[in-house]
This record gives sequence, C-alpha cells and structure tokens, in this order.
Amino acid sequence: QVQLVESGGGLVQAGGSLRLSCAASGRFSSINTMGWYRRAPGKQRELVATITSGGSTDYADSVKGRFTISRDNAKNTLYLQMNSLKPEDTAVYYCNAGVRFAVGALDAWGQGTLVTVSS
Repeated sequence: QVQLVESGGGLVQAGGSLRLSCAASGRFSSINTMGWYRRAPGKQRELVATITSGGSTDYADSVKGRFTISRDNAKNTLYLQMNSLKPEDTAVYYCNAGVRFAVGALDAWGQGTLVTVSS
C-alpha cells in the first residue's frame, strides 16, 4: 500500500507564490515518475508537470517559466514551487506517483490540495 499526502495549498493574491508538497509513505520498492495535475472548476484534470526518478522534468506550456517541480528521493517527497500565480491557476492540485512494489506496480494519487488565486 502507498499513501500520497499533499500540503501547501491555500489562498494567494495574483502574482504571489505557493509551494506544494506531496509525501509518499507505505511499503514500496521505488517510485518512478511523479507529477502534479490540477482540476479547475468546471474543467477536466490536466497535467501540470512531471519529473522522473532521474530528475528529468516536463511542464505544461501554461506554467513554463513560473512553476518548478522537484523531488527529494531520500524523503519520497515531491514539490511544486509556483511563482507569479494567476487567477487561472486556481484549481485542486493532485500528486501522482508511479509506485513499484516487490510484486506489481500502482499509479497512486493524493487526495488533492486547493489552490485559490485571487485577482
């Protein structure tokens, strides 16, 4: 089993910054690619950024240059530094991780953390 717990969401004014964290816990062998997704009100979930176990990153065009994804493999923790936030960044942000066990694998999701950006 694995549990992903996000934190760091909240209310911020446009132009401000927030840092999201996602801590993975449980009995697993390793974590491959991790990522952040978001679902804005009335919209489908979309990819924000991903990072491989080796540190290679990828970003949605809408957040390039403003958001930075990182991870601490020793702590099994994923981060998302969000700068220059815009009202359109308002969404529930979800952590995702490709988790490997001794037998099998799982695409795990956190419960989400709400980010609200006021204009």
